[in-house]
Amino acid sequence: MQTKRKTRGLRHLALRVRDVQASQRFYERLFDMKVVWKPDTENVYLSTGYDNLALHQVTSEELSQFNLSQIHPLDHLGFIMDSPSSVDALFFEATKQGVTIVKPLKQHRDGSYSFYLSDPDLNTIQVLFEPSIHLH
Repeated sequence: MQTKRKTRGLRHLALRVRDVQASQRFYERLFDMKVVWKPDTENVYLSTGYDNLALHQVTSEELSQFNLSQIHPLDHLGFIMDSPSSVDALFFEATKQGVTIVKPLKQHRDGSYSFYLSDPDLNTIQVLFEPSIHLH
């Protein structure tokens, strides 16, 4: 007899970063993430209460080989917002803070609304309102 499994979503992501503290501040400031565990100076675990992000410092030996190019194996990650006005608010906050905007605000044909920005390690992040996604 096969046990029925239920996936609860992609709720955890781990990123290798050049500066854990700078990346921590970025995700706290723009995405309201909070530290849930910081075992040492090279690792920090952040959460919104639903989604979890681990930031791992690249070693000094790896740093010289850590390539920040536009050709990145991770196309983008995304944060789902509760409304188009929340997307707008985050766009204006990111712009005010000097964050690199990769793609400007756009109303999509499917009714979604988004923009893309870049984190300190050039990971592209889509900030998205998607009307078909129910948050609770």
